[in-house]
Amino acid sequence: MYTAAVIQAASIPFDPQASTDKTIRLMNEAAAQGATLAVFPEAFIGGYPKGSTFGAPVGMRTQRGRHEFQRYSAGAIELEGPEVARLVKASKDNGIFAVVGIIERLGNTLYCTALMLDPETGVAGAHRKLMPTGSERVIWGFGDGSTLDTMDTPLGRVGSVICWENYMPLLRQAMYANGIDVYCAPTADDRPTWAATMTHIALEGRTHVLSACQHITKAAYPDDHPFDEELPHGDTVMRGGSMIIAPTGEVLAGPVFDEETILYAEIDAEIKTRSHLDFDSVGHYSRPDVFELKVHTSPQNSVSFD
Repeated sequence: MYTAAVIQAASIPFDPQASTDKTIRLMNEAAAQGATLAVFPEAFIGGYPKGSTFGAPVGMRTQRGRHEFQRYSAGAIELEGPEVARLVKASKDNGIFAVVGIIERLGNTLYCTALMLDPETGVAGAHRKLMPTGSERVIWGFGDGSTLDTMDTPLGRVGSVICWENYMPLLRQAMYANGIDVYCAPTADDRPTWAATMTHIALEGRTHVLSACQHITKAAYPDDHPFDEELPHGDTVMRGGSMIIAPTGEVLAGPVFDEETILYAEIDAEIKTRSHLDFDSVGHYSRPDVFELKVHTSPQNSVSFD
């Protein structure tokens, strides 16, 4: 048995240093409560610019939108940068494994990334979102199969699938085939329907599911940040809805809405094995004579130098 924590809190958009400070403070708090694994929401460092269009209607780009992107890019972090180094140290100091949603900058492209931290080895993985949703494709690049990372821990194998990637059946199957024991789902989806998706995945993968979403209001954003569309919940940008679910489909914590909180649950890793008595989507229930999935895991580079 071990304690897992899911962080439901507001990021500090476009301010990587302040967001890193808050991440470390929350990591410290979770560890003080006995947690050995902590999961943070999507884009917790860098920010999720919900409601903004970046001046990119079809066939047009505006100068205002380009300046918005400049600020957003400046708020992103690099895997070799000082913010990640501080997170690695906090993980080590607290003896806690962590999954942290970041906006990663690589060259001139931004990625929505789930950073995986091991207190002994540091950065154990960095999964870049394969398929940004809708207009996210304007501001984020596409990950590839080389970043379908998992993290081996004494708690089991930890992996991360971000937001609407969870609606990609083949990606889920690939993660199950990777032997994932703890399925982490950083997200920006705060709809009530999200809970059904997380419960389905717990049952389908026979895995613990830890879903983390921000609770954040307009007040957390700079005064000049444009909300180009009216938000469905007024001044609340994201409502939360974080939760923890067992491989049996039992909800262990949450969903919680409309407040910042840390959800805790005691995780019994042996439940997963017992749950596979009657179902294993990549084993005895898979029918490989009928269905086959090939996953390309080589990095896809646009330029290669011999």
